[in-house]
Amino acid sequence: MKKIRQSLRWIAQNRLYLLTGIALSALITGCFFTSTRQTGSVALAAIPDEVDYNFHIRPILSDNCYKCHGPDASKREADLGLDTEAGAYAALKDNPSLHGIKPGDPLKSAVWLRITSKDTAEVMPPPNSNLKLTERQITLIEKWIKQGAKFKPHWAFIPPQLTKLPEVADEDWPRNEIDHYTLAKMNEVGLEPSPESDKERLLKRVSLDLTGLPPSLDLQKRFMNDPSENAYEKVVDELLKSRHYGEKMALQWLDVARYADSHGYQDDGLRTMWPWRDWVIHAFNQNYGYDKFLTWQLAGDLLKGPNGTPPTKEMMLATGFNRNHKITQEGGVIDEEYRIEYVTDRTNTFGKTFLALTYECAKCHDHKYDPILQKDYYSAFAFFNQVPEKGLVGTIDASFADPPNLKITDQDVDDLLRFINKKDTASVMVMVMKDQDTLRKTHILSRGNYDQPAKEVVAAMPTFIMPFDAKKYAQNRLGLARWMTDPKNPLTARVFVNRMWQEFFGRGLVKTVGDFGMQGELPSHPELLDWLAVDFRTHNWDMKRLVKQIVLSATYRQSAVITKDKLAKDPENVYLSHAPRLRLPAELVRDMVLTSSGLLNPEIGGPSVKPYQPKGVWEVASSGRGSLARYVQDHGTALYRRGMYVFIKRTVPPPSMLMFDASNRDQCEVKRSRTNTPLQALAMLNDPMVLESARVLAEKLMLEKTSSDEKIEKAFRLILCRTPKSKELTVLQNYYADEKTTFAAAPKKVANLLAVGETPPAKVADKPATAALMQTLLMLYNLEETIML
Repeated sequence: MKKIRQSLRWIAQNRLYLLTGIALSALITGCFFTSTRQTGSVALAAIPDEVDYNFHIRPILSDNCYKCHGPDASKREADLGLDTEAGAYAALKDNPSLHGIKPGDPLKSAVWLRITSKDTAEVMPPPNSNLKLTERQITLIEKWIKQGAKFKPHWAFIPPQLTKLPEVADEDWPRNEIDHYTLAKMNEVGLEPSPESDKERLLKRVSLDLTGLPPSLDLQKRFMNDPSENAYEKVVDELLKSRHYGEKMALQWLDVARYADSHGYQDDGLRTMWPWRDWVIHAFNQNYGYDKFLTWQLAGDLLKGPNGTPPTKEMMLATGFNRNHKITQEGGVIDEEYRIEYVTDRTNTFGKTFLALTYECAKCHDHKYDPILQKDYYSAFAFFNQVPEKGLVGTIDASFADPPNLKITDQDVDDLLRFINKKDTASVMVMVMKDQDTLRKTHILSRGNYDQPAKEVVAAMPTFIMPFDAKKYAQNRLGLARWMTDPKNPLTARVFVNRMWQEFFGRGLVKTVGDFGMQGELPSHPELLDWLAVDFRTHNWDMKRLVKQIVLSATYRQSAVITKDKLAKDPENVYLSHAPRLRLPAELVRDMVLTSSGLLNPEIGGPSVKPYQPKGVWEVASSGRGSLARYVQDHGTALYRRGMYVFIKRTVPPPSMLMFDASNRDQCEVKRSRTNTPLQALAMLNDPMVLESARVLAEKLMLEKTSSDEKIEKAFRLILCRTPKSKELTVLQNYYADEKTTFAAAPKKVANLLAVGETPPAKVADKPATAALMQTLLMLYNLEETIML
């Protein structure tokens, strides 16, 4: 009784705390159960009525199961393969009453039993794999099995089909078919499109996207003063006809083709592949169909010229695509080892460029996730294995173009290759493709080792993509090109339109633009991707038409302003409810600065140039041999060529380009990374090219008979491509006035500042004011908006 009375007394004394605790406990418990119910309802709501194998089940199996139960038979455990219908449906050897998957019956499906097991010795994926299925994934698998566990070929291996345009809530918004698909998806996820971008920003965006150059003041004026409904389309047509269109389109292809001006490896000697780059620009400007563009690069040497004559030199030149890989010039190498490396590079590049498949994963063994067997890899390898080449040819300065090669003379340029910007009378040698007279046997290489040939294979392609009928397609690169452009090929058109989409929206409809396989991302808009692919192929593979469709769409024309709601719902803008804000590629940062200052040399093509670069960069990474041992800077107008013409030495790529994520061109690259680092800001503040551009533009403006306010406003329009707001103009005017006062008292500083760069200084009277204006322009060049689309 005494203890009871003490307990009651304590409760009475602490009743306030107890009541508070009980209330908090009840609140927390209520919140917990409410949260659980809400989460559960959301999860259940996310389960579709019809579970699709490609879009719901295969990604789960691929990420969690294929390592041990996938396409690679040598690594398959328990003799259970889940990558095929036959393998998954088969009865288990140690328990015939169970199947891997039993359609309609989860309780007789070993997969279901193992993923739901509470026994750590039985549960799959095993705990030591650090993989675990979510409740949603388990629910999806259960429902799929109950619905019949229907397998399908991987979505990318099913030929694309045209679908009926989806109905949309706002029939007035779409401008072409693209918009029906994007708007329907926005409606589906509860988003609305953004308003159309203002004319100035839209013009800057489309001009940079189509030519890589900012719009001129004349184009800005004409567009802003054109009230017609088709004013924008007229600008698009004008830009598509520009000779700079080919340069902009070629830029991404140079990454894909791993174009560079040196051979690579330690010695890294000079090569002369620039005429091939001139051809790529020409092909885009002439709007070669993609089927022709592809065929000439893969197999131009196997084509017939006019009236059955041998292939023209232009056809031969196009095949330089296959010879852009690294080549060693180091003594003591084993020829066959490096020859195999070259063929391997061509095979891997082909797989990623044209098929968006990770072929390289099957070099040493069957692919772990995709149905690419090691045999398939070397069957594709066989197409590129017929070149009469060695692993080492010549010395570092004796072989600018290893054989087989093509000699280009002045007469060739005059007669046929007029697009080549040949600078002198000496012949230029370019590496091209040519098959040897006798067929070189191709073997599977055990573990990928050059000296361990195994079973012999013939040139062919995997049947899961599309059967390679040797009666229909020759077993050479021309037959391969015909197979690629066959209307039934499910990948060729899809892969290309997806990469072009990435050029304008920053990401593809399939985010993993180089991987359409089972480990790649699913398409965000599968029906749109298929529609674009079929429409592109059935309209003669017309690349300019495809580009025009994209940039005329309402989807492309949207404002880039992002609301908090859209950022929360769709942070990566997968559903395209606004335009992306993307930093310019490295080469275009340079082009924008040079163009706005008036320094740009607009010459098309020709040998690569060596602009300003920090001293000693090449020297510290050189073998000390050859013409590229030391960096010898160019002078005159060569200093002001476009970024795509800057010399690329593979072992020491241009530092200013690397800072802005340019490719080092070591291998095929279909998507550049985008980083933000302090080095980029330091480059824009201190790069001699930026400083010289600011100085030259300041001097030009000072020579004009205009007020300081008018000079600043004109510079703003040249650099940012729009009219400044009054508040922006006030900030710039105040900064200019402060700088002018500072420089008036520092003549030595003025002299040093106005001496930057090799362009001769203009004769300006007020040098402190010029220096102040130069600093003001430098501030404009360093605004985020300047180098953003």
